[in-house]
Amino acid sequence: MKEYKFRYGNTSVSIPVDESQVIGVIEGNDTTPLSNISGALMDAIDNPIDSAPLSEVAAKASSIAIIVSDMTRYWMRQDLIVPLIVDYLVEKCGKSYEDLTIVIATGTHVGGSEEDLRTLVTSPVFDKVRTINHDCHDKNLVYLGTTSYGTPVSINKEAADADLVICLGAATYHVMAGFGGGRKSILPGISSLETIKHNHAYSLAPDAFITNPEIGNGKLEGNPLNEDMLEAAAMMKNLFMITLVTDTEFQLESIYAGHWRTSWEKACEEVKRIYTVPIEKKADVVITSCGGFPKDESLYQGTKAVDNVISALKDGGTLILMLEGRNGGGSPDYFDWIKPLVGGTFEEELRNNFTVGGYIFFLNCEQAARFNILMYSSIPAETVAPMGIKAYDNLDKLMEDAHIEGKSVYIIPSGSTVLPVVTDSGR
Repeated sequence: MKEYKFRYGNTSVSIPVDESQVIGVIEGNDTTPLSNISGALMDAIDNPIDSAPLSEVAAKASSIAIIVSDMTRYWMRQDLIVPLIVDYLVEKCGKSYEDLTIVIATGTHVGGSEEDLRTLVTSPVFDKVRTINHDCHDKNLVYLGTTSYGTPVSINKEAADADLVICLGAATYHVMAGFGGGRKSILPGISSLETIKHNHAYSLAPDAFITNPEIGNGKLEGNPLNEDMLEAAAMMKNLFMITLVTDTEFQLESIYAGHWRTSWEKACEEVKRIYTVPIEKKADVVITSCGGFPKDESLYQGTKAVDNVISALKDGGTLILMLEGRNGGGSPDYFDWIKPLVGGTFEEELRNNFTVGGYIFFLNCEQAARFNILMYSSIPAETVAPMGIKAYDNLDKLMEDAHIEGKSVYIIPSGSTVLPVVTDSGR
């Protein structure tokens, strides 16, 4: 037996597994964390992709909005980057702090507290630069136009009115949009609820109550969510994109900057290189962790690990997931969808009143129907039972019920950051 360690909240747990059953430990590819983050950022913004340097772009702007992802994306370490951007704009570009506004891209999430904002942008920046939460319900959002997908695009007024919008995000695999970061800073980041709902409704297949087969991790071309998001971002003519890439330990690995689309696409290529791991075959069992806090702060956030690792699991196989879930479901409307699920009106209500939380809830139910999901978590078992997920607060009992003896096992220490892909020879 060998002990395998998995992150869980701010701690870790160990699980003993018979080594003879383990057919692989899946981790990201070798990377070297940035040793000089400031130097890498300056190089990226002074020598951007398909854009003039940020100093030239900023020189023409009287007002600048900096879009920063919210606390659910804190793993990308905005706090290491935002002060550097602000200092650059003030010291090198001659801007005043009053010329700048930081907008937290909340999407449909509830805006963070002052403590959250100070954590995201650092207290010294918070004390000097006006920092606000985006509100998707705000009555003063600005309409930009309608995409070819029929999505009416309305965005945050601070960003719409700014001479320059600098978006700070991180590229990573995304089960709906293909990749995170880039255009997602605009849609859903600073868009209206109506805009977000219309875009995200493409997650469902039009003719069956299943996930749209055109969406998924790493899928960009032909993905209606992504293409709709691209059209929305293209409506803004004043974007400068900064995209971070982290390694599997959530350390910054590279920084890309420049044109809002092409610089982000370069970052996506680097994500593929780091996170995609070829495997020869699928296993009977996958044991994984979300990667600890904040990746596992809620079921809503944590099941992104499930989205990734099920590509290494046989249909009907067993998934053992470490997910602390200190904030329960996370999204305010997430667990509310249990009512129509139990009441038999889930499809009708989700199609008529689509929400992001509702879709993620649906996706998790869909996954639980395909696989035997056992979750070590602080979330009560009765809460997730209607979804088909089995939750445990006792790890020994979970492993006893998993019955993994004699079965092939993959160990995936950080499921939210790797994407196993079966090679052609193993299909």
